[in-house]
Amino acid sequence: MGWFKRLTEGIRTPSKEKKEIPEGLWYKCPKCGHTVISEDFEKNLWVCEKCNYHERIGSKEYFQILFDDNKFTELNPNLTSADPLKFVDTKKYVDRIKATQKKTGLKDAVRTATGKMNGDDVVIGCMDFSFIGGSMGSVVGEKIARAIDYSIEHKIPFLMISKSGGARMMEAAFSLMQMAKTSAKLALLGEAKVPYISLLTDPTTGGVTASFAMLGDLNIAEPNALIGFAGPRVIKETIRKDLPEGFQTSEFVLEHGFLDYIVERKDLKDKISQSFNLLKIK
Repeated sequence: MGWFKRLTEGIRTPSKEKKEIPEGLWYKCPKCGHTVISEDFEKNLWVCEKCNYHERIGSKEYFQILFDDNKFTELNPNLTSADPLKFVDTKKYVDRIKATQKKTGLKDAVRTATGKMNGDDVVIGCMDFSFIGGSMGSVVGEKIARAIDYSIEHKIPFLMISKSGGARMMEAAFSLMQMAKTSAKLALLGEAKVPYISLLTDPTTGGVTASFAMLGDLNIAEPNALIGFAGPRVIKETIRKDLPEGFQTSEFVLEHGFLDYIVERKDLKDKISQSFNLLKIK
């Protein structure tokens, strides 16, 4: 006879009586493992209260943080990508666009809007990494260009929030042309003496970094954001050397003179508003 005997009755909870935890109720920090109720995580602006890890968020969340009472007017909301090259990889580009639009509820990888920030008018462009890795295609360039035109016409400061894997390969040279296009528009913004602040978030890479993301009157970033042109893996394989600790983080980039300051998400609205007021030409 065994020392232990499993009871056959009353030991298991019937399946019907089990309480399932609703999906998305908890958030677990990928950096430190701290677990918190998703609602509390949102109240903390999607930042881990233990290690200060800034989770990636999109235009919906940034607009909610920055615009007064989350009130804004979206600019050119219905622009969508064409398929000038009839591009096909694992699927047709047009099918990929439609599938991503359905999945994300977005038209493309950037949204632009105007509204009030601490009582002052502002135009904000914000990229969404969930839309094909925040890649820069013709629509991204066109919407940013039109937002800059709006800023020039109405003499309203422009804030660009970058979050991108770089140029959109499905549009090839059409994508690369957006680097020159947005840079030229920002030159006109500068001539009009309208302030421009570039906020780099995790990740900001490729052609976006090589164009509008680094052309602000002030270039700022969130903590520990990946910022660079090529990714660290590609660089390491190219130079065949180990990279410095923290390479391409916003702190590393700041130390080497490519950023003006780093700001935590809870301070974004006040810091940016204050910076715009300092940049304004009286």
